Amino acid sequence: MRNMGPSLGRVPDEALLSGLATGDPEIAVAFVRRFQRTVFGVAVAVVGDPQLAEDIAQQTFERAWRHAQIYDSRRGSVRTWLTTIAHHLAIDAVRARRASPVAPEDLDALLGAVTETPERRALAEEGSERVRRAVATLPREQARALVMAGIYGMTAREIAGCEDIPLGTAKTRIRTATIKVRALLANEAERREPKEGR
Repeated sequence: MRNMGPSLGRVPDEALLSGLATGDPEIAVAFVRRFQRTVFGVAVAVVGDPQLAEDIAQQTFERAWRHAQIYDSRRGSVRTWLTTIAHHLAIDAVRARRASPVAPEDLDALLGAVTETPERRALAEEGSERVRRAVATLPREQARALVMAGIYGMTAREIAGCEDIPLGTAKTRIRTATIKVRALLANEAERREPKEGR
């Protein structure tokens, strides 16, 4: 794995995780860069606090480093394994704070916590406020699934692992939330048309 330099970006996830256990700093940096956005996304979706989410992300990578040798590919991908660790740590943090999980009305802060990424730039466009309002009307579990999929790029399988729900449930939450948001946006657009025509 040494002397791979720039090609570390093409190393399979499992090989990178195996290399993490060696303590090689180059491999560690490559591993963190590959998964940091996803891990942070899971943490902030649960705790709703970017600062705390950063701490949880760091703990997640430390735990992955310590337990890399016990990872079992038969139980899921490296990404799923990491998001599960992050989710459990975030839930523990929420319980420790005795705070409630993220509520739909708090999603504005959650969406605003995304750092400068292509997703963040896309949300900055004119319609983003309408999208946030629509998402805030969803039941909490649907809103969380939609944010995890749409903002953090998580697959339905990753969301299922993170939320500890069946894959079919995750898919249903994403699909239902998407349909509801589209319908709300379409209704709002129809209401705006007569005003704009005046």
